[in-house]
Amino acid sequence: MLIPSGFCQRSIVTRLGTMAYYTAENEPWLVETPDHTGELPTLVFLHGFGGGSSAYEWSKVYPAFASEYRILAPDLIGWGRSEHPDRRYQVEDYITTILEFLEQTCTRPIPVIASSLTAAITIRAAIARPELFQSLILTTPAGLSDFGEDYSRSFFAQLVSTPILDRILYSTGIATSGGIRSFLEQRQFAKPDRIYPEIVEAYLESAQQPNAEYAALSFVRGDLCFDLSAYITQLTTPTAIIWGQRSQFTGPEIGQRLAQMNPEAIRALQILDEVGLTPQLELPAVTIALIRRYLSLLGKDRE
Repeated sequence: MLIPSGFCQRSIVTRLGTMAYYTAENEPWLVETPDHTGELPTLVFLHGFGGGSSAYEWSKVYPAFASEYRILAPDLIGWGRSEHPDRRYQVEDYITTILEFLEQTCTRPIPVIASSLTAAITIRAAIARPELFQSLILTTPAGLSDFGEDYSRSFFAQLVSTPILDRILYSTGIATSGGIRSFLEQRQFAKPDRIYPEIVEAYLESAQQPNAEYAALSFVRGDLCFDLSAYITQLTTPTAIIWGQRSQFTGPEIGQRLAQMNPEAIRALQILDEVGLTPQLELPAVTIALIRRYLSLLGKDRE
């Protein structure tokens, strides 16, 4: 996957395998903090799921914070350059490995920024271990089976659940340049003209990693989906949400209903017009500005 200038790949070992992550270690990001300790606060970025997903999803955003924060942007297990175990992935796998990643890389509660279904899973991680999280900034956090909906019963999910056919569909319909572009146009972006060749290239490289189909098919089958409304009232971590008005299958009304269920924790909900599932790729400058606003807002809430 494409790595921004000055960032390097590092890794940790989780119980499901090795997890790669990206952090700034070279020029132009080597700066001293005002107290000259060299220790910056940590900011973690977690990507969502889909054909070819990886930490690249946040690569147009996280360098903007590299002078002020120690950036950690992992490829989740089964995605990008992380290990791809041969297994049928479950929600608990990602709750566990997200928590393991934070335990091994962070020494204090930190802000976590996460996207789409991973953002919903991160809410569950924060419910399980609130002491690890200072705040959450989430783009389109939906469990994809919210408020009684059942994504796994959809035609496509049922189709991809067919043995042998699932691998054929992945290799011919997902892990190709045309399949990636189609997925991005139909699932992630409100405006296809915002999808430039580098994005397709990065997603395709991730989708073609050995055994990449296991996590992707678990996602498409609905193995990772759940009803976030069953958990949202348990959240205590200060949270802000950004929601694309044209998110496919997860419209902003879902975000509004979730926010209304727990206004004590969910301090802000911003709906962006003419944006799909991943504002961090469609409108990175706007996303950066909103993250800055919410880091300040939620940081004050902790004081």
